[in-house]
Amino acid sequence: MISAQEFISRQDRLLAQCQPNSVCIIPAASLVTRSRDTEYLFRQDSDFWYLTGFEEPNAWLIMSNNPRYGERYRAMVVQAKDKQAEIWQGKRLGADAALSRFSLDEAFEEQELEEALLEAMQGQDHLYAPIGANEQHDKILFTALKTLKGAPKSSLAPSAVHDVQPTLHEMRVYKSASEVAVMKAAAEITARAHKRAMQFAHPNCYEYQLEAELHHEFAMAGARSPAYGTIVGSGHNACILHYTENSAQINDGDLILIDAGAEYQGYAADITRTFPVNGVFSDEQKAIYNVVLKAQKSVLDMLAPGVTLPEAMRHSVEIITEGLVELGILKGSVAEHLENESWRQYYMHGLGHFLGLDVHDVGDYKQNDQDRPLAPGMVITVEPGIYIGEDTDAPARFKGIGVRIEDDVAITATGVDVLTADVPKEIDEIEELMAKA
Repeated sequence: MISAQEFISRQDRLLAQCQPNSVCIIPAASLVTRSRDTEYLFRQDSDFWYLTGFEEPNAWLIMSNNPRYGERYRAMVVQAKDKQAEIWQGKRLGADAALSRFSLDEAFEEQELEEALLEAMQGQDHLYAPIGANEQHDKILFTALKTLKGAPKSSLAPSAVHDVQPTLHEMRVYKSASEVAVMKAAAEITARAHKRAMQFAHPNCYEYQLEAELHHEFAMAGARSPAYGTIVGSGHNACILHYTENSAQINDGDLILIDAGAEYQGYAADITRTFPVNGVFSDEQKAIYNVVLKAQKSVLDMLAPGVTLPEAMRHSVEIITEGLVELGILKGSVAEHLENESWRQYYMHGLGHFLGLDVHDVGDYKQNDQDRPLAPGMVITVEPGIYIGEDTDAPARFKGIGVRIEDDVAITATGVDVLTADVPKEIDEIEELMAKA
């Protein structure tokens, strides 16, 4: 759980990075129509959640470091208390309760938004907001700005507008101990779900039944939503990187690739495991799987502060290319294939990505045109894979085999903490777990 004080600390850190005499305005997400008069399950904007932990739609966070407020100013605009709306849609916090819950200087109801924005912008030199993130929010902000510029004392309008996202997203790259703890909880929920799916799997079951097992485990642990579209790809479907149809019946002898993660208290887990539906790897499946596993474990051993993701990617490529050559899937020398990148037909994605409030979390992978070194507090995925499609030149016995193994790791001062270690990935461990079912 992230404490109220941590949210306030994040706001103060963001405001401290703004120019003097600035106002910083961050809007929440809005409900999105699913069909006619029903909406999708609400999911808060990640930046707004990072700064407030407030779960309601249509809110706005307003902060300023202008000396007229003293040390700093913090306000929120929230949905108004409405008895009829609350009968249909649930309780709303309201402005009065928001004032104390978030230790604000002021709180407004949504019908006061325009007035609150004008008052906050007036007399400021700089406006910081997530420019370009949402067209409707931009329209509201720039309408207020235009109103101020058209006033008799147009000098009261901010003279400079800044996109706050680069600064805010850089803050989000480095997770606090509390954030890592929440992500560990998300990982543990997800690990239990993957093990449950392994134990449920049997020949002639359907991909969507495994998806249901995963989502049931998520929800029972308080993670109502997956962090992204769940992938359950069996047989040839495992070679489709973002396969989400999850509709096929699973044949005896098929491998199943499951890429699924729970979202818990806003934070994502992201785990991939590959296993045989009948509980026993064939020789060909073992051969491919062991190459991927060797690459993943070797990368985990090398990760530490100062290492870059491209360096780790190259290391995984070397191991996978060596394995493909040894198995006769690639013909010729390892050096030749590394040089001409012919391995890409079997390993076509990157090694990993930042993980956090978004499954592909924010953050720049380069700084000053240089690959960014990993540092303590970063959380990344490590997910090498091999996918041998029907249209490749591989020997027939390997075609249709897709393997990916993915874990979530927090970078520490000395190496990594594997947050997702609870779900097995050694062949004998997987087969033993499935045999118990």
